[in-house]
Amino acid sequence: MGNYEKYPSVPVKGWEGRALKGYDDIMAALREEYRESGRADYCIVFDTYPGVWDEEVLEALRALRPDNLIQMKEVFKGESELTEQLRSHLTDDRVFGRMYYGEIEDLLNEEALKGAKEKAKQAKGLTVVYGFGAGLVAEADTLVYLDMARWEIQLRYRKGMPNFNCSNTDEDTLRKYKRAFFIEWRIADKYKQRIFERIDHFLDTNRRGKPVMVSGEAVRAGLCQMTERPFRTVPYFDPGVWGGQWMKEVCGLDRDRENFAWSFDGVPEENSILLDFGNGKLELPAMDLVLYQPKKLLGPQVFARFGAEFPIRFDFLDTMGGQNLSLQVHPLTEYIHRQFGMAYTQDESYYLLDAGEDACVYLGLTDEAEPEEMFEELEKANRGECLFDAEKFINKFPAKKHDHFLIPAGTCHCSGANSMVLEISATPYIFTFKLWDWARVGLDGKPRPVHLKHGRQVIQWDRKTEWVKENLVNAVYTVEENQDYKEEHTGLHELEFIETRRYWIRNQAVIRPENTVNMLNLVEGEEAIVESPKGAFEPFTVHYAETFIIPAGVEEYSIRSAGEGTIGVIRAYVRKQQS
Repeated sequence: MGNYEKYPSVPVKGWEGRALKGYDDIMAALREEYRESGRADYCIVFDTYPGVWDEEVLEALRALRPDNLIQMKEVFKGESELTEQLRSHLTDDRVFGRMYYGEIEDLLNEEALKGAKEKAKQAKGLTVVYGFGAGLVAEADTLVYLDMARWEIQLRYRKGMPNFNCSNTDEDTLRKYKRAFFIEWRIADKYKQRIFERIDHFLDTNRRGKPVMVSGEAVRAGLCQMTERPFRTVPYFDPGVWGGQWMKEVCGLDRDRENFAWSFDGVPEENSILLDFGNGKLELPAMDLVLYQPKKLLGPQVFARFGAEFPIRFDFLDTMGGQNLSLQVHPLTEYIHRQFGMAYTQDESYYLLDAGEDACVYLGLTDEAEPEEMFEELEKANRGECLFDAEKFINKFPAKKHDHFLIPAGTCHCSGANSMVLEISATPYIFTFKLWDWARVGLDGKPRPVHLKHGRQVIQWDRKTEWVKENLVNAVYTVEENQDYKEEHTGLHELEFIETRRYWIRNQAVIRPENTVNMLNLVEGEEAIVESPKGAFEPFTVHYAETFIIPAGVEEYSIRSAGEGTIGVIRAYVRKQQS
């Protein structure tokens, strides 16, 4: 078992001892704020991210002994009206919807909102307004924001939690996730960004019955500190039909589980962060940092190009002792924008952290592959009439440790069994068009979704064998070599916006991020130390296979081994656009 840290946290300097834990202490502190105000009429607003267990929090709020309680669920339009209004964004597909770029106000009943505002305005004594968008009803004397990590929300969907203001408890989990991804989270993040500076307290309710509250001032200070030092997000792991055994060993996971298929480690869109205040840790979505400090985190050029979105992601795909991934293709930028409302697409690459002797990667088309024949065979196979002969149409390349396969959008691909892939890609990961899933069903017993219609429209049929060999398989060359380290360019392809560099470090490598965010992973060696040559941040330790982020505001950083021998680091960043 390695030293992989599953719960990395970020110490917040100068704000030690600021965490409150447990509903008793939290409600007592809020009640004391009301008492110390000296005002007879006082309003506490509890604004929530969709996914909070409302029943648990509402029960705890009884300790405040409010004179008035206004609940936001009564202000939103009804379920059937909302579903009809959003139908074109929800679509009939299990997986894909269309991005909703409206405002939270679009979903409210205007008369109900007007009534709630009037009730709050006329209320006497202590008034509590609770729920998603509660800050729209009343001017808060104290504004508490109940935040949620997206991974925890997904786990709650699996356990039966419905979508916001819905009764879809038993609906297909993929459809719940779709509604959240395309609609609820877009609206919630946009609204959260509007009120972020006004939040008096952040309340973490990710663990049932174990809330943690920290002042908004302390949280914002912690987020600002994160833009000045290396940090890690909190990874999560999940099983799958093709999952393997490698992460159990290296990442110290539950050996009794059948497998672990994938992990997100370095995906601010999905991962959370842990702010450590000494007497307690507050879990927040990593997107809070992106929304609150986008320019300092990303750098001016990346921010100008992508806005408050983190465009790079690192994740793990473990098939060691498992099965092939699904054969798939990702949409071109034009297609993902036109069909789904996304601004950029999922270009990616496979970096082999480890590989068995029979490991392989399916990539690009064989010279014999023709559209009509290939899709006729795919349609027959997906109807259960035959098995798809993947090697007839898709190149199969042997894969070994530290190989790097580049996968620009429109390229057919999948990793084979007995591979441990560090996937380096652009962030919109949900847009995978499966073509063939090796006649499997998902862990839920249902056939996994296949999207031949979409796939047919985006496959680039000129990416045949020789082109793939020349452009996408180990396109590695040396950039610089000296007595301390060797720097190699490993990708990505010129059609992709991400650049990757690999460093083989014998002594120390000093890297200047050039005012753009860097994402890195220790791909060889037990432990490395990341330092500031100018002492701008404290030394930061990373272990094998851990992903870490260097914000754009860090002028330069060095990486060295914590022990003896050469270490390997892969670094990704957004290429500068040519002027």
